[in-house]
Amino acid sequence: MCCAHEMDTDASDARGKSLKRSARCIKRSIAVGAAVAAAVALQSTGGASAAPAPTPTPGQQIIGGPPAKQGEFPFMVRLSMGCGGSLIREDVVLTAAHCVDGSGPNTSITVTAGVVDLQNPKAIKVKSKEVAQAPGYNGKGKDWALIKLAAPIKGQETLHLAEDDNFDRGTFTITGWGADKEGGAQQRYLRKAKVPFVNTATCKKAYGDQLTPGDEICAGFMAEGGVDTCQGDSGGPMFRRDEDGDWVQVGITSWGEGCARPGKPGVYTKVSAFSAQIEKAANKLMG
Repeated sequence: MCCAHEMDTDASDARGKSLKRSARCIKRSIAVGAAVAAAVALQSTGGASAAPAPTPTPGQQIIGGPPAKQGEFPFMVRLSMGCGGSLIREDVVLTAAHCVDGSGPNTSITVTAGVVDLQNPKAIKVKSKEVAQAPGYNGKGKDWALIKLAAPIKGQETLHLAEDDNFDRGTFTITGWGADKEGGAQQRYLRKAKVPFVNTATCKKAYGDQLTPGDEICAGFMAEGGVDTCQGDSGGPMFRRDEDGDWVQVGITSWGEGCARPGKPGVYTKVSAFSAQIEKAANKLMG
């Protein structure tokens, strides 16, 4: 998978919908126009740059990984603006802040769940009701948001959040419908891959001040690259097993420079740093 890099409004590697631009290389989401085009292409056919990083825009796919099996990751969802997300409650999806336009009532997002094939007629589709973007989000760090659904999605496993940094090491699983190569097209079938943890000092050398250490965690193969999230993967989960064998979400696909480049790991929102805020915001949405 490549990072959820954001494409610049001209053409680059973006991850979310935000039109703000920063010094970061967003590779996990796609620009608004690109996201719409990708969605249309998927419906009709079935089917990241090194420049100064913009703020994330929606969309990117897993690079270097095989297709996921039906039912393998039941908490994984696709968002209509070209991002991924995770079902953390039956009617609440966790995604990246750069994939949404702010907080408040919102019925414009369609969430697709229950399938690995986006054209599967058995796909569950539910509209959004409200969005809660991370308080104080400005394009750097705090890259998380919640989507309240108009109706609960029954029968799908929800994903637990890491409440501390005990799971922020080891090997993680990444999933998404994003591009399978830098600059590539969105995918019809969900893909998966495994990436190792990259310590903060090493990631800081790769990205300098673009990295927000307390808010972000890095993962990828530093020397050889080849496996990463990419355009269209923004907002999707990075997760691993706990001691009981259950999946725990440790990251949210956020940004990176290009996709799967040597020396440029994927950067993910550190869930353990925000789990209390996320739970509080989810409870408020339920009220």
